[in-house]
Amino acid sequence: MLVKSQIKLIRSLQQKKYRNQHGLFFVEGKKTVNELLDSDYTPHSVFSTDPKVFDVPNDILTEVTLTDLKQMSTLKNPNGVLGIFHIPEKEQVEFKDWIVVLDDIRDPGNLGTIIRLCDWFGIHDLVCSQNTVDCYNPKVLQATMGSISRVNISYRNLPDFLKDSKIPIYGAFMDGVSVYQNKLPEKGIIILGNEGNGISSEVETMVSEKVSIPQYGNSTTESLNVATATAILLNEIRRA
Repeated sequence: MLVKSQIKLIRSLQQKKYRNQHGLFFVEGKKTVNELLDSDYTPHSVFSTDPKVFDVPNDILTEVTLTDLKQMSTLKNPNGVLGIFHIPEKEQVEFKDWIVVLDDIRDPGNLGTIIRLCDWFGIHDLVCSQNTVDCYNPKVLQATMGSISRVNISYRNLPDFLKDSKIPIYGAFMDGVSVYQNKLPEKGIIILGNEGNGISSEVETMVSEKVSIPQYGNSTTESLNVATATAILLNEIRRA
């Protein structure tokens, strides 16, 4: 049976400060909840209109009505399940492969898509600036479709993180050398910047090589969406 304190907790987890305070986050949707249940994430509680589809202990699983779910959900049309999970301790970043670094990405959909791209292209480590949107934001999680369970995401002071790098640091810039003309190494760091302002000047000073995605035709488009650019760059990295 659902109680008011549970609804209050879930609503509070829509805000980053309460996620940090409780060490919890929530996700919605059968696929995403199942992905996290099958991962190393520790479940706190699962609420479902059809509890038979989840193999979790009874003390974690609560059967709810669709009306109950609408009180907890951030979706206009909740799809039957909501799960609360503990925020895990992050692993150390290892400089053994390519690492994606994000400098102040603010759009939840962009971050969620980039996390999913990292999963697709086998990028284990994603390092975000401290002003990048929280990876446990409900909109970010919705866009990851469960990929967050397979990518090690950490938030760092980027200049401090980058200064210790022993591998090449590439940055995505409009005036960089075409990524198609660049022989990329087996491992390195690729930095993508803020949707409106690009890579910050402080982080730019730490870039060893600027790369770009060339524009074809007579389009007046000023730039690519950052998630789209990430997909193209990761494809080239893995193709190299």
